[in-house]
Amino acid sequence: MRVICRKDIPILGTFAVLCLVFLLLQPAIAADRDSGPERGVDMYFTYPEIIVPQGTSSMDVELTVENIGKRGETIFFDLGDVPEGWNARIKSYAFDITATRIPPGDQRLTTLTIEPDIGTAPGVYYVGVHARTKDGKYKLSEKLKITIKPKEEEKGTIEIVSSYPVLQGPSNVTFEFSISITNKTRQEQAFNLLADPPSDWQVNFKPPFKDRYVSSVIMKPDENTSLNVEVVPSRFAKAGEYVIPIKVVAGDIEKGTSLTVIITGTYNLKLGTPSGILSLEKERGKEANFTIFLRNTGSAAIRDIELTAMKPENWKVEFNPESLPSLEPGDIREVEMTIVSSEQALVGDYALGVTAKGDRASDDLQLRVTVKASSAWGWIGIAIILLVIVGLLTLFVTLGRR
Repeated sequence: MRVICRKDIPILGTFAVLCLVFLLLQPAIAADRDSGPERGVDMYFTYPEIIVPQGTSSMDVELTVENIGKRGETIFFDLGDVPEGWNARIKSYAFDITATRIPPGDQRLTTLTIEPDIGTAPGVYYVGVHARTKDGKYKLSEKLKITIKPKEEEKGTIEIVSSYPVLQGPSNVTFEFSISITNKTRQEQAFNLLADPPSDWQVNFKPPFKDRYVSSVIMKPDENTSLNVEVVPSRFAKAGEYVIPIKVVAGDIEKGTSLTVIITGTYNLKLGTPSGILSLEKERGKEANFTIFLRNTGSAAIRDIELTAMKPENWKVEFNPESLPSLEPGDIREVEMTIVSSEQALVGDYALGVTAKGDRASDDLQLRVTVKASSAWGWIGIAIILLVIVGLLTLFVTLGRR
C-alpha cells in the first residue's frame, strides 16, 4: 500500500479543484448544447451579385446551405428561375446534385454553375435557387444578380511569325532570324521593335538585303512586313540555351514572341610564355627551367589536356604538371618545364617543340634552346693559355742566357 507523503498533498489538491470545476461547469455546458433551435436551415450565396463581360460562356458561384438545428436534414434544390436559353445546375466536386444531407450543426458548400445563352445582350439578369427540407416544413429562396457588361471594342492585334525560331552555333558567330509582322489593327500606325537580350548580347532589327538597322516600322491595316533579327552573342557566352524575348508595340497594343539561341561553345587553346620570349640558354648536360602557360580562349571547357615535347635525341623534358583534367573558359594555368640536354650535345642552337592537346582543341609552341659549353672549360682554357705563356717565357729566358 502506497503511503501519501507530504509532497503529494499539493498535487492531490490541484486534482480535486479541477474535478470540482468540471462538475460545476457540466450544467452550463449541457444548457449551452441544448440552447439551439430544434430545427433550422439557412442558405446563402458567398457573392450574391456578380459582373461578367459579354460573351462569358460559364460562371461558377459558391452556394452554402447550413443546418442550424439539432437533427440532420435532407435539403432538396430547385432551379426554376433561370433566364430563357440559359443553363444552370448545382454541383459538388465533379458531379451534379439535386439534394444533399447535412448533419446537425454542419454545412454544405456547393457550386451553382451558370451557362448564359451565347447571344445574351448586356443587362441585369437573375437566377433563383429554391431549397426545401424533406418534409417541406422549411423552404428557402435566394437570387443571384448577374450584370453582363458590354464587351469592349476590339482594338485589333499584331501577328508575329518566325520561320526558324531556334538557331544553334558557337558564340563567335552572328545569328540571323527572319520574322514576319502583320498589322491586324484597324489603322495605319508605327510599330516599335523591342528586344530583351541577355547581358552583353546585341540584338538589331534590319530589313532583308539591307545593311541599315531600324527600330520601328509603319504599316497600313493588314499590311505585312518581313524583318531580319540579328543576334550577336557575348564572346564570353558559355554553352547553353538562351531565350531572347522580342516585342512589337503600337500604343497600348503589343505582341511578343521569343527567339532561342543554342550556344554549342567554341574550343580554343592557347600555348605561350609569360614574357613572350621563345628562347633560352643552358649549359650542356645541366637542367634548365622554363615556364609556359595554357589559356582557354574559347567559350567551353577543354578537358584531358596532355603535354608532350618534340626534343633532340637523348634530351629529357619534363612538365609539372604533366596533364590538366580540365580548363574552363578564360582560365590560365602555368606549367614548369625542366630541360636536360645530352652530355654529348654540341654547342649551338636546338629546336624544341611543345604540344598541348585536349579533347576538343590543341596548340603548338616552338622554342629555341642555345647550348653553351660549361664555364669550367673556360677556366681550363685560360689555365692552358697561361701555362703556354709561362713555358714560352721560360724558354726565352733559358735561350737568352746561352
